[in-house]
Amino acid sequence: MTKRTAASSPPRTKPHGLTYAQAGVNIDEGDRFASMIRAHMRRTHGARVISNEGGFAGLFRLDYNETLFKRNFKDPVLVACTDGVGTKVKLATQLGSYETIGQDLVAMNVNDLVVQGAEPLLFLDYIACNKIEPETLERIVSGIADACRTCDTALLGGETAEMPDVYAPGEIDLAGFALGVVELKKATDPTRVEPGDIVIGLESDGVHSNGFSLVRAILREAELDPKAHYDELDRERTLGEILLTPTRLYAAPIVTVLRRYRVKKVVTGMAHITGGGLADNLQRALHPGVDAVIEPGAWPVHPIFPFLQSRADIDPEEMNRAFNMGIGFCLIVRPTFADSVAQQLSDLGERTHIIGKVTKGSGKVTMKPRR
Repeated sequence: MTKRTAASSPPRTKPHGLTYAQAGVNIDEGDRFASMIRAHMRRTHGARVISNEGGFAGLFRLDYNETLFKRNFKDPVLVACTDGVGTKVKLATQLGSYETIGQDLVAMNVNDLVVQGAEPLLFLDYIACNKIEPETLERIVSGIADACRTCDTALLGGETAEMPDVYAPGEIDLAGFALGVVELKKATDPTRVEPGDIVIGLESDGVHSNGFSLVRAILREAELDPKAHYDELDRERTLGEILLTPTRLYAAPIVTVLRRYRVKKVVTGMAHITGGGLADNLQRALHPGVDAVIEPGAWPVHPIFPFLQSRADIDPEEMNRAFNMGIGFCLIVRPTFADSVAQQLSDLGERTHIIGKVTKGSGKVTMKPRR
């Protein structure tokens, strides 16, 4: 295994007898890859990162000197999560397209962090593969670094595991680990959600990174070619390019808006819409005394969803459970601030929609019948 915080190894003499490389693990290629990507890591580092070249772990200042930074934490709470890209990597490997799955990896983690009201601080990645191919893996890490910069998050380190006995030739798996911080009094709390609160939905950019086992099954059953263009979709992009559109990074605009309300707690809940769909994930933001009533026609459904549904005759309920269906993130907001928050997020580049309202209930999400 190759630690990304480690310095380059010294030259090695020629070994005698059976070697690690003959067993399928090339330490020299791992070291070369680690050396190649250090520049990508460094471009995500700010003044909070403490240099630790050659160390076994990264160092990061949580609290800091007021003369160097704008604010100190008074009652900081660490927020941590881990997630992967799932079987979307299978499609990326099939198409030899690795530029976007790095953003998927970061987004799946930092989008979860901001649900708690947290500011993402640092990110670590884990790449497992059959064989280290530095040029290929660099394309993934470059995408990770680009996404971390967008979220103002330090790529502090990582691990690359070459395991030929576990992964077949060409196979790759990705996992990410994110750490953030939130002032305790500003952390989201489902008990603050009240009847009358408004649900704001932020559009997704497509399938994102959930449901790809079903996507790949649809491709097989309907004999769809990911390298082909289809009239129902964007004619300038292949089906594969559309499916590999990365998970949208919601962290930066949401953190920006939350910082503008230093006293008032106008956002009462949030949800990252991943596996389980809109209803299951939004329900996690509620307490047993309220329901969220959602109006399905309040946002445009991305064309990829009806395309996939029609090609394999997928039941609508199954579509709603497997996919985000066009909404990638939700905020629950006090009614007097809903229009303002939606406009602020729109000004920051999000496509926002008022998609529902909170009522008295029993902690459920219900879909309002279409008129």
